[in-house]
Amino acid sequence: MGEDPLGLATTPSGNLVNDTITLNNGVRIPSIGFGVFQSSPEETAVAVETALKAGYRHIDTAAGYGNEREVGDGIRRSDIDPAEVFVETKVWVSDYGYDQTLHAFEKSATKLGISQIDLLILHQPMPQHFERTVGAYRALERLLDDGHVRSIGVSNFMPHHLAALREQTTVVPAVNQVELHPYFTQPDVQRANAESGILTQAWSPIGGITFYPGWGENRASVLEDGTIRRIAETHGKTPAQVMLRWHLQQGRSAIPKSTDPGRIAQNIDVFDFQLDTDELTEIDALDRGIRGGPDPDGVDPSTWDVEIPEP
Repeated sequence: MGEDPLGLATTPSGNLVNDTITLNNGVRIPSIGFGVFQSSPEETAVAVETALKAGYRHIDTAAGYGNEREVGDGIRRSDIDPAEVFVETKVWVSDYGYDQTLHAFEKSATKLGISQIDLLILHQPMPQHFERTVGAYRALERLLDDGHVRSIGVSNFMPHHLAALREQTTVVPAVNQVELHPYFTQPDVQRANAESGILTQAWSPIGGITFYPGWGENRASVLEDGTIRRIAETHGKTPAQVMLRWHLQQGRSAIPKSTDPGRIAQNIDVFDFQLDTDELTEIDALDRGIRGGPDPDGVDPSTWDVEIPEP
């Protein structure tokens, strides 16, 4: 993405987008990212191209999603300068360990078609083999020091995982991406992140859309929640837009996903209204404390046997 090339764009309605957050190492990250989890390779390139034309400047993918190559294709197919696009990806647990993670960077960068990744994070804590997690993070520190990545972080790390990692490594993660929406707010994780200067980034930020298969099958969709719908009607916005605004006003980054062009455009059109204090409090009170994805303490290669192919 270069030194600091973030440009400004507008949505079709003319609203300013690309509001940014400054990470703990000074790098600026667009607050709303476009996610491609569960997007097939066939639909990913078109969705990324559509998102960039709608105003997104932050794309979030992962080696484990199997669509990094198509993310790169979508960026190149758009009329947006690739230097203006903040690219975030993740190392999967099967590639943990110092040397393995250095190679994981090479695989991801080659598939994406870029030489420098803006944000590279560990996908899960893998506590059963935490020495490999530490080795993987030390490799991220090496990649950061060598200039191959601009910032590093983690995903799905609970406070005890963060504490254990920080005891054995040097660089404080810039980001911790976790499941977070009005029905699952993870206050302890948010507090631990804030105390260490780590940005909380929400996956499944609007709930009821992106979940791991096999988990949370009996979940209720936050999009149908009466409180959210009432607040949305007050502002003339969609429930998804209200939830994304809730994240932004509380200082979080959010990664919504969709392959529908209309919803892609709606999800970035959240910079022209403000929720008041009472509305934010009402949304906070919806927390049910029920996780929709897998428990991070149970993720390791034996349960998630996914080998990341070579480019």
